[in-house]
Amino acid sequence: MTRGCRWLVTRRIFRQARPRKGNFFNRLAPVEPLIVLIFAATYLGMALGGIPGLKVDRTGMALMAVVALLASGALAVPQLGRAIDLPTLLLLFALMIVSAQFAAAGFYDWVAARLAGAGGPPGRLLLLVVVVAGGLSAILANDIIAFAIAPVLAEGTRRRGLDPRPFLIALAAACNAGSAMTVIGNPQNILIGQVGGLDFWRFTAACGPPALLSLALVYGVVRWQWRHALVMPAPEPVPAPAKPPNVWQTAKGVVALLGLAALFATPLPRDIGALVIAAVLLASRRMASRDMIGAVDWHLLLLIACLFIVTQSFAAVGLATDGLAWLLERQLLPDNLAVMTPLLVLLSNSIGNVPAVILMLSVWPHPPAGAFYGMALLSTLAGNLLIVGSLANIIVVERAATVGVRLGFVEHARSGIPITLASMAVAAGWLAWAGWMPWG
Repeated sequence: MTRGCRWLVTRRIFRQARPRKGNFFNRLAPVEPLIVLIFAATYLGMALGGIPGLKVDRTGMALMAVVALLASGALAVPQLGRAIDLPTLLLLFALMIVSAQFAAAGFYDWVAARLAGAGGPPGRLLLLVVVVAGGLSAILANDIIAFAIAPVLAEGTRRRGLDPRPFLIALAAACNAGSAMTVIGNPQNILIGQVGGLDFWRFTAACGPPALLSLALVYGVVRWQWRHALVMPAPEPVPAPAKPPNVWQTAKGVVALLGLAALFATPLPRDIGALVIAAVLLASRRMASRDMIGAVDWHLLLLIACLFIVTQSFAAVGLATDGLAWLLERQLLPDNLAVMTPLLVLLSNSIGNVPAVILMLSVWPHPPAGAFYGMALLSTLAGNLLIVGSLANIIVVERAATVGVRLGFVEHARSGIPITLASMAVAAGWLAWAGWMPWG
């Protein structure tokens, strides 16, 4: 079933007859104001990071919203599966298994240790961080790259007598920018690629060039903003040696990536091809399948599944359709760069770029082809503006704090704002110039 057909079916399931006159709530059937309220509370929780005063994060908030829909009778259990985009979740799960292969082989730890122990001036180390983090994020999950490298990089640079903060900012920003290059670089790209049926290589042709330029901007902005901190200490401490990864298990991961690329070029659905590769990796004599499956980010998968349910229930109410019609009459749909660019900057840095994409696709079921590329590229680059803009930023900050390195909101914004403004301008200019998406 296509996305558009599923959206129409879900709308018929949820939507009840409502009069066309009267005030806002009078136009809705009795249960529909509750759906709207739960939807609004959920995305407010996304913006706040959870429930203030309680230890409930975004995932917990989204799960509670689904429970509220079920308990109130606004949603029935059989309807859950029809609201979730299962192929997207299966693809993301399979890619996490591939990434877990590299983690279990010790590859991420080795890369992080080699980065932290790299000799030469600090500027060279900064360049290595941007290139390595950006390159790995294009082919593996960017959140996992940030998770693995952040604490080792923070501790290693501090041991060398350097300020870890510019390197951590570069790590987060490079993970975001690098992941924009491919349709499998981050969760929002995976979702957009599945919904839009986007070809892997065509996506790279559309989003790769501005993403590469954005990596250069990350290096240039951080190098300039933190130029006084990027000085060689004297004497330079001897870094701890990096433990080499398991060569055979790392090679299996590389072969798995090559297999993914080959299967993506076949008519086999992308999610099925990725699951085949994941299943082959689980058949190991040395790595327990329980450990591999345990390395999957189940919190992220649950968050995305719950947001699918909440946003589809809201879309079925009909207010989103009315809103789209109102915007269409005034030529304000985000089908052009003049509208989409500021909209995604706002949404990505309030509710986060993954929830922002899920929301947009739920209330706007039939974007034009070019809008998919713009949505993927711009939502990812917009995540560099503030710490709350992307999960990779939050992971870097939290993981660095575990080794005693604090990266503050203002310190990040000092580089994040110019990085985002410059990279968004480059991306919008490229999309318009190359004909991927109109400017106005």
